[in-house]
Amino acid sequence: MKNTIGAVLFGTALVAAAPSASRRDVDTRFPYTGPAIPVGDWVDPTVNGNGKGFPRLVEAPAVKPKTSNPTNNVNVISLAYVPGGMHIHYQTPFGLGAAPQVQWGTHQDNLNNIAVGQSNTYARTPPCSLAPVTQCSEHFHEVQITGLKPNTKYWYRIPAANGTTESQTLSFRTAHAPGDRSEFTVAVLNDMGYTNAHGTHKYLGNAADDGLAFAWHGGDISYADDWYSGILPCEDSWPVCYNGSSTRLPGGPPYPAEYLNAPLPAGEVPNQGGPQGGDMSVLYESNWDLWQQWMSDITTKVPYMVLPGNHEAACAEFDGGNNTLTAYLNNDKANSSAPKSALNYYSCPESQRNFTTFQHRFRMPGVESGGVGNFWYSFDYGLAHFVSIDTETDFAYSPEWPFVRDIKGNETLPTESQTFITDSGPFGRIDGNNWKDNKAYEQYQWLAKDLAKVDRTKTPWIFINGHRPMYSSQTASYQGNVRNAFEALMLEYGVDAYFAGHIHWYERLFPLGRNGTIDTASIKDNNTYYTNEGKSMVHVINGMAGNIESHSTLDADQPVLNITAVLNQRDYGFSKLKITSTSATWSFTKGADGSVGDKLTLLKRNK
Repeated sequence: MKNTIGAVLFGTALVAAAPSASRRDVDTRFPYTGPAIPVGDWVDPTVNGNGKGFPRLVEAPAVKPKTSNPTNNVNVISLAYVPGGMHIHYQTPFGLGAAPQVQWGTHQDNLNNIAVGQSNTYARTPPCSLAPVTQCSEHFHEVQITGLKPNTKYWYRIPAANGTTESQTLSFRTAHAPGDRSEFTVAVLNDMGYTNAHGTHKYLGNAADDGLAFAWHGGDISYADDWYSGILPCEDSWPVCYNGSSTRLPGGPPYPAEYLNAPLPAGEVPNQGGPQGGDMSVLYESNWDLWQQWMSDITTKVPYMVLPGNHEAACAEFDGGNNTLTAYLNNDKANSSAPKSALNYYSCPESQRNFTTFQHRFRMPGVESGGVGNFWYSFDYGLAHFVSIDTETDFAYSPEWPFVRDIKGNETLPTESQTFITDSGPFGRIDGNNWKDNKAYEQYQWLAKDLAKVDRTKTPWIFINGHRPMYSSQTASYQGNVRNAFEALMLEYGVDAYFAGHIHWYERLFPLGRNGTIDTASIKDNNTYYTNEGKSMVHVINGMAGNIESHSTLDADQPVLNITAVLNQRDYGFSKLKITSTSATWSFTKGADGSVGDKLTLLKRNK
């Protein structure tokens, strides 16, 4: 990572805040030995492509450049709440030559205030010097506007600097003050990416235009790490692959003619998402650029609050058939195989490890709420307290874990072969490096303090979003670990609902107490529950905004568990949460046509 003017680096700050054994940035003790730029296309393994391999997808930048050959450009703009104001994050391929600025005011034609911020960067692979100026981000700019009035519309503009074009005049509305009893609506979504998500994008955009308070994206954001989907050989267990013989298109047959009859580039075969090999970029970083630029019509208007999922961790999660990625990333052998899988922490380029990209491409109110960066934080909006947690790292037996869990005997650091490709964190403190004890983790300690401070007279509702669910009809061992880390705290402090994703379907559960006990006394009917603070909470798995990996499904011999009230394994979409002082109404919006696929009303009990 490199400093630019006014820069404060997340990773550097984490390392400086505590000994490296407790917190770390990207470890480089062992060299990266893969290709200089991994490209998921054997036919045309170049950065830009020449039309013979997968098509290089593009989306318009947030700011249209005033010339046909710009030297710099604002490609992404994204809003996020901070207490008493708004954070404006924007991205460019090259530096600004000065501290970033935002002009703002209460009238569109009178932006008479200037906010100044900080910039940071990292050595992305490939650098923007090798990519089109309007399709690449390598410098990330953070500007806060504070001291604003609640529930008020403000206008803002990003001035030109070092070759960029001045942005159009845009607007945002600040959060309702805590205790404001006005109703509002939030969008909640998980597991999106670019593929299969166009319906979600359309109706989410409509909601933003209709006064949506903010969007809350619970991880698996761009699916950048699926850059390699087009080069993996087929396996029955993995439907996204180069050889279309095992590819499942969403919904099953009959398939649209465009998937079957469209001419393909030489050497290519149909793949999931589109006839030209899938609606993905074949470069890890370019998938981030593609998704963020596509979302600009939403993220420039309403705050887009995010938290980490497993697809944000590193350049890959697992090997392919014939250990294709081991051959490519470890040995720099394209379209080859290896005798066994040997992917490890050092298999990814340095910039594609340890949630590096995720840490730079967003800026959540971790510092302002006493949390950590984009990983765990909270904020108030009107009648509700919203909490984002990290279910990927920083708790006992987390799915992605720190080096302290890899070491053996008297080792202080693991050997290369002892590490895993998704090793990450810790992003907070682990007291005494006691990684098996949830109470030793800074995240657990922070969550306990945060929930204890909630004033239920002002914010009677508490909602928590984490990427991985605690319960589901699709059971997995990680669910028990998430429960062990967080469930007791959430019940103790009367959390009303826990939202998750990770499983690629829509599943609404009955109100559940500790260890999955159904709280039948809180069920008025199948679409109406009562809150029961301290006894139970609602769980919703909302993991179907899109994604290239298609839907999750239960096998024929797997039962739908009795904890599940509604299960939809077919539709993509997102959910809306409408909040009043006495009710919270949850509705699942189908991406296919915008219709309502499920609805739940959660009622506050009279006390």
